[in-house]
Amino acid sequence: MRAIPLELPGAFLIEHDVYPDERGAFFEGWNERALAQAGIAVRFVQDNVSLSRRFVLRGLHYQLPHAQGKLVRVLAGEIFDVLVDLRRSSPAFGRSVHVTLSAATPRSLWVPEGLAHGFLALSDDTQVQYKVTDYWERSAERTLAWDDAKLAIGWPLPSGATPILSAKDRHGHSLADAETFP
Repeated sequence: MRAIPLELPGAFLIEHDVYPDERGAFFEGWNERALAQAGIAVRFVQDNVSLSRRFVLRGLHYQLPHAQGKLVRVLAGEIFDVLVDLRRSSPAFGRSVHVTLSAATPRSLWVPEGLAHGFLALSDDTQVQYKVTDYWERSAERTLAWDDAKLAIGWPLPSGATPILSAKDRHGHSLADAETFP
């Protein structure tokens, strides 16, 4: 396993070691000891799976309080995954990064507490699994506007297309109006 630092402090792209043989292949999707050695010493309390069709956009979500760290992996399909730093003390406050995750490539994404997270499903029948470090709390749930011009996220949508959004995601807050972390 290799943990590759991203441009937002504490965020990592994790490349898993794959062991192929005549039956197929094997890799460890999560190993507490290996992640701790990479600087990601966390305890997961909940494991979630979302199912989406092509061009469903989920996010940009975070919780405040009850912030969650997330370990994200695609089980089927492909996503354009986005992180936004909402930690005012961070030198990267207000910046975003994106990666493409696919079931065809054994990679995971570590999203530390204090970042908003969202993704666009790039294929039908996309399944995303994410382990979280704190429980979901409806009262703590927050949404950052996916289309905030200040963030200038280049979502890979066809020209003129609008993503499929939940009501919550249609009414996210701009970065200027969002609750943020210290």
